[in-house]
Amino acid sequence: MTEAGDILDPWWKRWFINPILKQLTQGISADKLAWTIAIGCAAGIFPVMGTTSFVCFFAAVYLRLNQPVIQVVCHTLWAAHLALILPFIKMGQWILGDQPIESSVSTLLKEFFTNPWQFSQEYWLPALQGIFAWFLVSIPLVFIVRSITLPLLRAAALRIERRKVITT
Repeated sequence: MTEAGDILDPWWKRWFINPILKQLTQGISADKLAWTIAIGCAAGIFPVMGTTSFVCFFAAVYLRLNQPVIQVVCHTLWAAHLALILPFIKMGQWILGDQPIESSVSTLLKEFFTNPWQFSQEYWLPALQGIFAWFLVSIPLVFIVRSITLPLLRAAALRIERRKVITT
């Protein structure tokens, strides 16, 4: 595709789909890529502000997943990450039988950026409760995302392989 064509591509294709498909052309298997996307989706919504890139980095290192793809997935989910922090905290508090915090995302963000140290002292327990709920949700999420992406990636890998055969 020409550079002019690249400019006209929708943002989601240019910044999400194309980097993933490029990995298929460089030899990563569809299965490994599906696991990378699935783990990236789960780690990308980890309910602690400012940690998702680190969570994705360490998950990719530990599980030997593709670092660029997991980071693309993680950064694509930034809005979902912010939107899900409070629901995860409240879900964790409900599951564990604790009183839910009376706060909004905008209030949490303001407190976080005003004084991160004070914020961490006040919200460490709700954060742990949110992590507990996230963990319960992330396990099925990983398997659901993998089961959706694997057939799509296998089909894309097959098309890429066919193109290689035709052009050679």
